[in-house]
Amino acid sequence: MRFAILGETRAWHGDGGEVPLGGPARRALLALLLVRPGEVVSADRLADEIDPAGALSAHALQSQVSRLRTAVGAGAAIERAGAGYRIVVAADDVDASRFERLAGQGRAALADGDAARAAVLLREALELWRGPALADLPDSETAQAAAVRLEERRLGALEDRFEAGLRLGEHRAVTPELRELVGRHPLRERLAGLLMRALFAEGGQAEALVVFEGTRRHLADELGADPSAELTALHRELLSPGPAPSPAAPPAQLTSFVGRADEVTEVAEMLRTARLVTLVGPGGVGKTRLSVEVAAAGGAADQVCFVQLAPLRDGAGLPHALLGALGLRENGLQRDSGAKTPADRLVAALSDRPLLLVLDNCEHLAEEAAGLAARLLATCPRLRVLTTSREPLGIIGEHLVPVRPLDEDAAVRLFTERAAAVRRGFTADPETVRRVCAALDDLPLAIELAAARSRTLHIDDLAERLDDLLAVGARGNRTADERHRTLRSVVAWSWDLLSEPEQRAARRFTVFAGGATAQSALRVCATDGETLEALADKSLLEVAGGRYRMLETIRAYGAEQLDAAGERDLVRRAHARRLLELVRTADPHLRRAEQLEWLPVVAAEHADLLAALRWAVEEPAGETAFALLSAAFNYLWIRGASASVAPLAIALLASAGEAVPDGLGEEYAACVLLAGAASATDDGGEQTWRRHRTAAGTALAAAWPGDRSGRYPVVLLQWMMRNAGGADPQDAFALVSSQHDCPEPWARAAAHYVSGYGHLGRRDPAAAEDAFGRALEGFRSLGDRWGIALALDTLAGVAGARGDRTRAVALTDEALVLTERLGALEDSADLLVNRGDHLAGDDPAGARTAYANAAALARRAGSPSSLAAALRGLGDMALEEGDLAEAERLYTEALERIDPHWIRSLGPRVRTLVGLGRVAAARSHPAEARRRYRQAAEATDTVGADAPEVLRMLGLSEKAVESVLEAAASGR
Repeated sequence: MRFAILGETRAWHGDGGEVPLGGPARRALLALLLVRPGEVVSADRLADEIDPAGALSAHALQSQVSRLRTAVGAGAAIERAGAGYRIVVAADDVDASRFERLAGQGRAALADGDAARAAVLLREALELWRGPALADLPDSETAQAAAVRLEERRLGALEDRFEAGLRLGEHRAVTPELRELVGRHPLRERLAGLLMRALFAEGGQAEALVVFEGTRRHLADELGADPSAELTALHRELLSPGPAPSPAAPPAQLTSFVGRADEVTEVAEMLRTARLVTLVGPGGVGKTRLSVEVAAAGGAADQVCFVQLAPLRDGAGLPHALLGALGLRENGLQRDSGAKTPADRLVAALSDRPLLLVLDNCEHLAEEAAGLAARLLATCPRLRVLTTSREPLGIIGEHLVPVRPLDEDAAVRLFTERAAAVRRGFTADPETVRRVCAALDDLPLAIELAAARSRTLHIDDLAERLDDLLAVGARGNRTADERHRTLRSVVAWSWDLLSEPEQRAARRFTVFAGGATAQSALRVCATDGETLEALADKSLLEVAGGRYRMLETIRAYGAEQLDAAGERDLVRRAHARRLLELVRTADPHLRRAEQLEWLPVVAAEHADLLAALRWAVEEPAGETAFALLSAAFNYLWIRGASASVAPLAIALLASAGEAVPDGLGEEYAACVLLAGAASATDDGGEQTWRRHRTAAGTALAAAWPGDRSGRYPVVLLQWMMRNAGGADPQDAFALVSSQHDCPEPWARAAAHYVSGYGHLGRRDPAAAEDAFGRALEGFRSLGDRWGIALALDTLAGVAGARGDRTRAVALTDEALVLTERLGALEDSADLLVNRGDHLAGDDPAGARTAYANAAALARRAGSPSSLAAALRGLGDMALEEGDLAEAERLYTEALERIDPHWIRSLGPRVRTLVGLGRVAAARSHPAEARRRYRQAAEATDTVGADAPEVLRMLGLSEKAVESVLEAAASGR
């Protein structure tokens, strides 16, 4: 018989049937006896516990005992012992006793280092709980003590299970439950420490620090105590810079690697001394698979980043693809043009990083790949590059490794293994298999395609068809072009064996640049699920991670068939419509709490979004392109990928002419903004922006008149940010701040946010704080982490300006948690700089740590402007300590990295120039000091605002403000 008191009191017979226990008194009686099975409980205690009011007489208690005996029958003996009663059952028949045994065994396994066994035991123990312990006992002191003891054991077992999970690398799985428990038990330090470790393992260093601060505050407020030595030590450990973003790993392989073990060793050894190695050979010879195996073997670097270039259509996207593969965004919370080009970002990110960079399928981008590889290798001394291509890159120092077809034995083994995978029990005459492989020139891709047909064709039929269709001659000295034609023939043969519906679906699938979900494939290819599965079975499509993909060689052949069928425009249009539907669906979710779920959904379609845009831009009317750019605007902004579509936006505006398209005013404004997102060195982007800015502003104002809302509120805020550095930014400020009564909630929050800056300009910090607070309220109600981080940062600035540094740091830390969840590395670096500025007056050591962490994060993110801001902060620290040489070095390095034409760089630039002026003054060089102060004053003129107020808003002391103004006056 089994008994349960971890929740409602229940009992079951050996056959699983539940025992009807009766009313509350009888359940309470059984629970009391089961708290310690076999121990005597006095009759007086039983009566008091069951009925604390004292109404249960000895006779009534005896009657309840008798009825309970009848209910449990022979399954358990309830005995009279002296002045009380006891129940005689095995300890393991009671869930509470079994729980304590399993929990103890789990803790012991954990102490022995067996986390896997501990996790199993602890999970089994915790699954016994069905609710609060002893739930059927009245609220008496004795019952409470027993329940508290069991609940404490339960919490301890939970902590042990989380510990086991962390040791097993399951930090993502345990984090949600840990968050909830820390909220319910804020004084339990072990839970807080476990949550901090889980968050740190996910890369959430700032959020882990916030958990520590919350626990420290609760301990101080409620117990008057400090955190334990263990928790304090963990906090110190977390203050070191967080982990770098993970670069893209080589694609996981589902099949065995046949026949190239010697080549793997050869290339890996070569990479120990050579910094650029290119695997060259014809299509389908196995260059990609060989590069994957070399990367898996470790090459000569600590890390590997694998970049698949086949989806790229032109060289302009190459740097963007590398940034994405490295886990870096192209820009941050507010567009960061301090990195003049994506290539500059790559140099900054890789300048001191040991890495093996694998560039796969370079042949169609040979010139661009060669130029970028040469630059990276020249400026990043710890970088090594492995490329695959059908032709050499032609760079000095390039080591070439020709990849040959498989040898005869390896080719036969590959065919046999792949055929056996699709046809159980496959056997064949080795000579026949050898003849098939010879006809395929022993090319791995051709062999795999042919072997896949063994599912429906006998090997003899297969050999006969190959001979007939390919007309392969005797093996001999064939040229590379002929090898290519051989592979082409294999693809054509495999294609010809498809049914008409399969061919139609396959050729239409070729419009997908980065693969497709089943739903997208069904829609664009106008097919059914059975046909897609058939294409996957026949190796024309691959399925991985819920997406269908097509090998590039097959895709190239299928694209020719699409052209031959005259369907290209039809299918491209369907593809663009599907992408437009997806980004339009995602757009409102990206401004709300669901943004973390929707960002990866849209990001998975990024290559296809670019492909659809390229086609749509070439359309005469351009309506689809305008719609795609505007619907994807928020995604591109959050992801930091605006620069990747800037050339397409420029081309679209050039073809559209000067007039705003009818009914597309808001879309036109979004396109103008994206054109202006081109890198600082792109004259075309700046010229396009200047030419279309006025018309776009008028169109945007018409779309957002204040009494009704447009479709894309994020465009409004970006418009203000882009125009804030203009000669007359007030129109942009007025347009956004006029949306206080707008029906669109995100726009209302943005209006409050912008109004806050207006109040700051009028020297009314109280009104500014109220406006920023309203913005925070609005963004919080929507769950938009991006907007929340914006508002928190501005509120922190207001708090810091009035001297409330504690609040400023707390708000900044909260913003840091959000930017980390969004993967905004540059924004996290900028917030850490702000944190250092808030701490500098009271906690120089904490400020230095924040600046150093910001610099490390900015370097990994490849963000020159964020790095400049961090170096400026470190320069301030050196100056305060009297180290003039170090301060000058840091300020000078910061100034070199700042783009003087971008409004976001105003603060770092002015503060850096003032710092250089202070260094010159300390060295008794008044002329140099005045020159630097004049430069600082001139920089404030770029915002068209009152210089003294701008300088104060940037956090400069009154003495520094006076020095700048005096120098500016003397210069006039």
